[in-house]
Amino acid sequence: MYAAAAAHVPAPPEQVFALITDWPRHHEWMLLTTARQVGADRLEAYTGVWPLGFLDTMTITHWEPPTLMRVLHTGRVVRGRGAIRVRPQGNGSRVVWAEELELPLGPLGRAAWPLVRPVAAAFARHCLRRLARLLPPPA
Repeated sequence: MYAAAAAHVPAPPEQVFALITDWPRHHEWMLLTTARQVGADRLEAYTGVWPLGFLDTMTITHWEPPTLMRVLHTGRVVRGRGAIRVRPQGNGSRVVWAEELELPLGPLGRAAWPLVRPVAAAFARHCLRRLARLLPPPA
């Protein structure tokens, strides 16, 4: 299943990409999520409040600072592909976050997707707005 969100961030792509990939600061913009790098190209992100949550393990499959990062989600709950693209736009940057995921619970997960998709998109938009507030506009 596919979901995406986009937002304008009032900072140059280099600053935006640097904050997105600053894993110890991930919780500052990604709601209820902490992240850490566990290898040269491996990430772990925990979303939720312990014990209610899940571990999202990822492999970075494409790294092109300051414009593009692609990951492969390899966890039990979240599997599939994700990407974050940062491009110059006006006096800042446009950030696009896209996910193409295999939903858990097989047919039940696919049947629930029409209900879950708007929530997932709203969550992503909210997180991108939080990201935008962390970066000051260029001088």
